[in-house]
Amino acid sequence: MANIRKILIANRGEIAVRIIRTCQDLDIKTVAVYSKEDESNPHVLLADESILIGDAPSAESYLVMDKIIIAAKEAQVDAIHPGYGFLSENAEFALLCEKNNIIFIGPSPQTIDMMGDKTRARQLMIKAGIPSPPGTVNALTDTDEAEVIANKIGFPILIKAAAGGGGKGMRIVRENADLKKSIKASKSEAENAFGDGRVYIEKYLESPRHVEVQIIADYEGSILHLFDRDCSIQRRHQKVVEEAPCPFLESKLRNKLLKAALVVAKTCNYTNAGTIEFLVDKDYNYYFLEVNTRLQVEHPVTELVTGTDLVAMQIRIAEKKPLTIRQEDIRLNGHAIECRISAEDPDKNFLPSTGTLNTYIAPSGPGIRVDSGVREGQKIGIYYDPLISKLIAFGENRNQAIQRMKRALKEYHIGGIKTTIPFCQFVMSHPVFQEFKYDTHFVNDHYQTRTPQGNETEVDEEIVAAISASLLDKMQAGENITEIQEAQSSLWWSRRRKS
Repeated sequence: MANIRKILIANRGEIAVRIIRTCQDLDIKTVAVYSKEDESNPHVLLADESILIGDAPSAESYLVMDKIIIAAKEAQVDAIHPGYGFLSENAEFALLCEKNNIIFIGPSPQTIDMMGDKTRARQLMIKAGIPSPPGTVNALTDTDEAEVIANKIGFPILIKAAAGGGGKGMRIVRENADLKKSIKASKSEAENAFGDGRVYIEKYLESPRHVEVQIIADYEGSILHLFDRDCSIQRRHQKVVEEAPCPFLESKLRNKLLKAALVVAKTCNYTNAGTIEFLVDKDYNYYFLEVNTRLQVEHPVTELVTGTDLVAMQIRIAEKKPLTIRQEDIRLNGHAIECRISAEDPDKNFLPSTGTLNTYIAPSGPGIRVDSGVREGQKIGIYYDPLISKLIAFGENRNQAIQRMKRALKEYHIGGIKTTIPFCQFVMSHPVFQEFKYDTHFVNDHYQTRTPQGNETEVDEEIVAAISASLLDKMQAGENITEIQEAQSSLWWSRRRKS
């Protein structure tokens, strides 16, 4: 067993701050890494040490494995915590840590690699008897094969990236005429996002709910679940509001999901913290979706309803120490809801918003937790994920959690940029959410986007995705970002679909 005395956090923003705080509670020294864009950000100021690793683009800083390892050696750390995003699910990086005698706080490289390939994961789960949506077992080889499979399982279908997640490379196809162009678009986006253009087909489930199970596992074979979360409020296949426990699950279905999650974890020899994701259809059938081999953005809601600190548990496991709790010790208490507060404009289909935080006043009071990675006066640019903070409300029951969230959202004042606060207020007040009758189509079904003139419109998601991909490519090439943003803004408004 190893006692970890110093940890490098290979991340930025709110998750880096959150990890630093647990390390301080455990009397563990911390090292922050940062790009030139982030040199005065909170995670840099809170850490015991900080090391510059490159220019603003993540391809020149947070994604450069050798720079992270060099910084870790320079600071003489015992371990690296990758947070989420960036290198957190990169098997090569986890292996590089091992080769340099640095503890990687997460699952093994083999597990990351196994679960990172979505087609391989599907094969394993089908073999283990875990329900999976109908579709291809292997990546597609040609469009003729795709047509045969699509017609066999029936439209609508999903084209999905074999090597990724987060909605990247994903396309809904409702008819045969759109199949070839959708495959081409998915392959291109997957290649740009993950360096791997392989895609596969999966049956598209109408009106699904996105439910996940938090698991934790040590090296002695103890695998525990920390119950479930609902993550169905999404935009462009990415989560915006999450809650624990999942409000619509009855005990019978909940027990099935929890047991299935433990089987999944055992099947892939899982250690450390992870999340098993499922889709539940309108008839309450559940299907395996994927395994996230890292800490999730929404982990605070689980911590609040189970009274745990997942980062502390991660560190203990990384030290090769056994879990100190048993399954029967983990009990649900109350209800927690998380709203992701992002630098996005909900009235322009959640397009990123940039600027300077000339006002930043976070809420507080009973039952409110704010995991933030920003400060007043900070510049919000285009280089990283737009997440500013996570606002979490905890109550004795769901109704109290909703009311506390409403209060907190009203108290939250952010000036200088557009944020998702108005959208989150809309969700909390909507009867469909309050009666937990929502699914992953909540945004399309209930939230009307608006132009600056107030006219209703529907935005083509493929245009938004194309803009984002183009911006990333040009940004990494070092081109003029201001000109790019202006051109893309004009493109977006000129091509938006008429209502």
